Amino acid sequence: MEVTGSTYLGDYVHGRIEGRGRYTLPTETKYNGTMKDGMFHGKGTLYFPNRSKYEGIWDCGISKEGKYTFADGLEFKDKKWHYCDGYDRRFYTEICSGLKPAGTSQLTNLDPPRTIPQGCYDCGDGFYNTNTRVVTDYKLRFLRNADDDEHEWIIRTCRKGWDEITGFKPKQ
Repeated sequence: MEVTGSTYLGDYVHGRIEGRGRYTLPTETKYNGTMKDGMFHGKGTLYFPNRSKYEGIWDCGISKEGKYTFADGLEFKDKKWHYCDGYDRRFYTEICSGLKPAGTSQLTNLDPPRTIPQGCYDCGDGFYNTNTRVVTDYKLRFLRNADDDEHEWIIRTCRKGWDEITGFKPKQ
């Protein structure tokens, strides 16, 4: 585990990770639950650095069922999901705390929104730099290199760290 940068505190059987334990990945994501043959197995929870979590039932490292909870307490449901749907585009904090006065917009669920470095995008788990094609976490530590698909998705959908005047585009 020292090679991967991960740590484990917990039970071992015949020198293998097995039983209850706490596994910490190099990204600071932590798993707390049961293990079998070095894999998540049984009940366990993944705690992400952004304070969100995934509680699930695992089978040999594969999640079979579970529940994702965002950092603000909102629980994701793939059925009857009423957050930011086609009819109601408010953020969860706006639903819970009410809308801001007219003229004061809320750009993200975080209020005030995170400051994005110039030339970068906020891609949800960190900042993306288009020049280096690197995603760093919000403390600017390396997470991953973006492939072409992720690069295109970020450019198309994520919030930028600069203002851009787009102008009026009439319907064709």
